[in-house]
Amino acid sequence: MKIGIPIEIKNNENRVGMTPAGVFELTKNSHTVYVQANAGFGSGFFDEDYQEAGAVILNSIEEVYASSDMIVKVKEPIEKEYALIKPNQVVFTYFHFASSETLTKAMIKSNAICIAYETVEDADGALPLLVPMSEVAGRMSIQQGAKYLEKPIKGRGVLLGGVPGVPPGKVLVLGAGVVGIQAAKMAAGLGAHVTIMDINMKQLRYVNDVMPNHVVTEFSSEYNIRKRIKESDLIVGGVLIKGAKAPKLITKDMLKDMRPGTVVVDVAVDQGGCFETTKATTHEDPTYMIDDVVHYCVANMPGAVPCTSTVALTNVTLPYIVNLANLGWKKACDMNPLLAKGLNIVKGEIVYEEIAEAFNWNTKVLQN
Repeated sequence: MKIGIPIEIKNNENRVGMTPAGVFELTKNSHTVYVQANAGFGSGFFDEDYQEAGAVILNSIEEVYASSDMIVKVKEPIEKEYALIKPNQVVFTYFHFASSETLTKAMIKSNAICIAYETVEDADGALPLLVPMSEVAGRMSIQQGAKYLEKPIKGRGVLLGGVPGVPPGKVLVLGAGVVGIQAAKMAAGLGAHVTIMDINMKQLRYVNDVMPNHVVTEFSSEYNIRKRIKESDLIVGGVLIKGAKAPKLITKDMLKDMRPGTVVVDVAVDQGGCFETTKATTHEDPTYMIDDVVHYCVANMPGAVPCTSTVALTNVTLPYIVNLANLGWKKACDMNPLLAKGLNIVKGEIVYEEIAEAFNWNTKVLQN
């Protein structure tokens, strides 16, 4: 198979779909890998590294798409790429369709095979291709939140860890999944007082067992959220419903109950966000203010630390990529029902129900 690795052209996205080590595995299996010139530069990989691994370097993104049977990316295609995608071409990447009707319609029109990293499942229902980026984003949420709490950038002026004689800052984490646990771990490491909420008591018991005493658990309800936001300095949203839009746990009217300079970080922004006031931002312009509350809603947070993120991503995607390349997408998905759950749109048809539900669409209507 011919596999293409284009440059990511989303704003300030420095990751790349595959490391040279991944290319080596594919070429070892007699596949051809086309890498766009300088695609790996932001992640610390150079064209010479890819060539030594067996890749063919192409100068333009148009050449990469035109030459490839399968495109391996990091982020969803943006408008400039829509016309480059060919019918029957496999596109393997993070899509997060539920957050973008425009992208969904474009991929339906393309007649491509869209396999989404974020809906591939393990036997236990975990999302193995989402986990490493959720780990990065969860840890970054505290790193960024701590920064934006500084007064010169309109935060409350709170040091999360406090100092002797001054109490630490208070962090509220919504969701006790991968993002939430990593956020709580980082906040606790800084010395903050952390409250983590979820509706899954099994997860809360796990958090209670593994976290230090200054991380407390609480059942997630609107009443409890409304109570906690009044005293929180930093609020992290990390809830996830597989393939569907995130629930709105914090509504616009709740902002008036927060103290001026409170920072909210919505890690669920890729799936539409779990705050009603969320709108996707970029690393170039990451924050905005509503009712004196600082909103950080960057849709590709791990793109800011690509040297870590690209390697972490390739570690988990490569076995699936090799499988798709060796067997072809249909046979690979027939033989592996967990990979098949990554199929979102196939040749103009939505095959992942939650996507149609996100827009209240009838999939049969879309096909006509």
